[in-house]
Amino acid sequence: MVDYYKHDSAIVDDGAVIGEGSRVWHFTHVCGGAQIGSGVSLGQNVFVGNDVTVGNNCKIQNNVSIYDNVHLEEDVFCGPSMVFTNVYNPRSGVERKDEYRNTIIKKGATLGANCTIVCGATINEYAFVGAGAVVNKDVEAYALMVGVPAKQIGWMSEYGESLDLPLEGVKETTCPNTGATYKLSGASVVRVK
Repeated sequence: MVDYYKHDSAIVDDGAVIGEGSRVWHFTHVCGGAQIGSGVSLGQNVFVGNDVTVGNNCKIQNNVSIYDNVHLEEDVFCGPSMVFTNVYNPRSGVERKDEYRNTIIKKGATLGANCTIVCGATINEYAFVGAGAVVNKDVEAYALMVGVPAKQIGWMSEYGESLDLPLEGVKETTCPNTGATYKLSGASVVRVK
C-alpha cells in the first residue's frame, strides 16, 4: 500500500522506501535503494540515487539531484537547482565509483538556491548556506555561509534569523523571532534554551 503521493509522471523504482505523507512531484525519479522519510517533498525534476537517505520533513525543491553517498537528516531544506557531487575529481573516461565521498547534511540545515556542496563535506545542524555559494569544507552548526568559495559571515538561529554574534568569542544572544537563547564559545554556537 502506498501512503504517499506520487504524480503520474514520477518514477519510483521497486525497493525504494518512502514514508507516509511524502510527496513525489512531476518528472521525479527515485532509485530503488533510496530511503526517504515521512512528510518529505520531492519537487519537480528531482533525482534520488540508490545510496541516499532523506530524513523526515525534508523539502527538496525543483531540479535537485541527490547522488549516491549523500545523506540528509530531518528538516533539511534544499533550494531550487542546488547541486550535490559525489566524486571529487571526475573524468568521463575514468571510472571512480569506488571513490565516492560521503556528504552529510545535519538536522535543520538550509542549502540555498543554486549553491554547490562539494562531496566529502559535512554541513552541521541548522547551518545556512546562501544562494549560489560553493561549499568545499565542513560547516559549523548555525553558521551562515556565502560566496565562492563559501566563507562564514555570521550565525543563524533555528528559526532562520540572523543572530547578533561575532564570528568568534564568548557571547550570548536571543533569536529576534522566537526568543531562544544561543551561546557563542570560541568559534562554535549552541542553543542553550
